[in-house]
Amino acid sequence: MIDRSELVVAADALLQPERFRDYGPNGLQVEGRARVAKIVSGVTASRALIEAAIAAGADTLLVHHGLFWRGQSGCITGWMKHRLALLLAHDINLLAYHLPLDAHPELGNNAQLGLRLGWVGRARFGEQDLGWLGERADGQTYASAQALADHLGLMLNRPVALVGQGRAAIKKIAWCSGAAQSYFEAAIAAGADAFVTGEMSEPQAHLARECGVAYLAAGHHATERYGAPALGAHLAQQFGLQHQFIDIDNPA
Repeated sequence: MIDRSELVVAADALLQPERFRDYGPNGLQVEGRARVAKIVSGVTASRALIEAAIAAGADTLLVHHGLFWRGQSGCITGWMKHRLALLLAHDINLLAYHLPLDAHPELGNNAQLGLRLGWVGRARFGEQDLGWLGERADGQTYASAQALADHLGLMLNRPVALVGQGRAAIKKIAWCSGAAQSYFEAAIAAGADAFVTGEMSEPQAHLARECGVAYLAAGHHATERYGAPALGAHLAQQFGLQHQFIDIDNPA
């Protein structure tokens, strides 16, 4: 068991949130118990995850998507009231790291996604260097964009949307987890044969067909399941805490 402040300082030092222009606050979003013994990690601070953390006996919830975002009304009503009420009633700390967790070179969503898929990053691209450009760690190529899509579907256990066939063989892969469809043009400029992210908007389908670079949307949640548990496990090992990852399924 350690002081909450010690955990927050360590997480902030590791992820350096001050380096990023983000859509909401990073770090401690809701203050709970002063002493920390068990961390539950998850993707989003949904009511279902908060309830699961309570049932698991957690005093700290560590997520990628927190409660507070730029542009919200600021009113504590409806779903926000219910989530906050649960956290406050059970004295649970909520720590959230958005872009800093995407970007971390070892524990981040993109690093962990690449590790799971058998890819090695060679360079960064896009705004705030969040996108990764690399290739298969075994040095092989994918025979086609469909072969890459099949590999993604198998490893992430979900359907993958593929637009554009790209090159005959896929060697250079660009990826950025979550809603990174705006990074597609930067991936094309970086020389990618295919771009993998979580979501796709209308313009990317046309770009994929016209530019000869395959676009693969593998799910926002599915591509961001790996950073929070990696960070939680790292902090738990550093301080001798308990850690449990709870995945609340999301088809998005």
